[in-house]
Amino acid sequence: MNSRFSNRKLSNYIKAEAIRLGFYVAGIAKASPVEREDAEYIGKWIETGGYAAMNYMTNHTEMRLNPQLLMPGVESIVSVAMNYAPATTISKEQYQFAAYALGRDYHDLMKERLYELASSIKKYIEQNYEPTSEKISQQETSPSTIIDDVEIRVFCDTAPVLERYWAVKAGIGWIGRNHQLIIPGAGSMFFLGELFINLPLDYDQPMKSRCGICNACFDACPTGALQKDCKTFNAELCLSYQTIENRGEISQQAAKQIGNTIYGCDRCQLACPWNKFSKPTTEPHLQPSELLLKMTKQDWADLSIEDYRKIFKGSAV
Repeated sequence: MNSRFSNRKLSNYIKAEAIRLGFYVAGIAKASPVEREDAEYIGKWIETGGYAAMNYMTNHTEMRLNPQLLMPGVESIVSVAMNYAPATTISKEQYQFAAYALGRDYHDLMKERLYELASSIKKYIEQNYEPTSEKISQQETSPSTIIDDVEIRVFCDTAPVLERYWAVKAGIGWIGRNHQLIIPGAGSMFFLGELFINLPLDYDQPMKSRCGICNACFDACPTGALQKDCKTFNAELCLSYQTIENRGEISQQAAKQIGNTIYGCDRCQLACPWNKFSKPTTEPHLQPSELLLKMTKQDWADLSIEDYRKIFKGSAV
């Protein structure tokens, strides 16, 4: 783009605007095919059935590994993270839900904010773009054409996008030994989202892992879903998979280890030393409802369909 503002100014605006809209942090990566080592790992993971019954993980693999196939012409990927660490949690004596599910459905909330961010970016470009006199004299294009050609697509867990991979490339954090994205000084309880933009921007540097030889997450995983080679993750063994994605019977191994968990599992996150730095989210939409917080085990045993719909209206559950 030939304009008065630089890629850096536009990139800085995008990051500042993301924070204004409620995201904790934003970073930018160059849209290019996934690196060979990562692509080979994903291929092997699929080949060996590590995805359990999440068959959708085997769809559109080519798009996952090459963002150009998902959005032709994409130049940059903006990654954002929104804090969901709860300010209020369910009493330990009662049945437990993964923290991400306590508030409003993150898909809706994240997409709303991402669309706002996309709209702000286009408005910024429109207000600041001014072609050089050379381009005008050559009559190659007009300002409105440049503005109209700006394409931004929004993604949040609903398309074949390797969200954690791009967050690492955008310098937001690193993928921990528990396979979660860890943001330094903030932990791992974050929703991720992306903007694909057909403009070159100022790119951030990837962040190296700071997990060291810590085994806290491995020791906390009750079913052995996490492997100490730091590469393998067996979804079939994971309590989150068993209580959320699994459409069949809970496995016997999961049933033995499930404890008070009835939806998701945060044990590997709660054990992670980096989450000691996390601060509760201030986002009103991500606070747990009073209806959910006051539920007892007996209430769950007596749960009616009507009560279920009332408690989880607008929820990811």
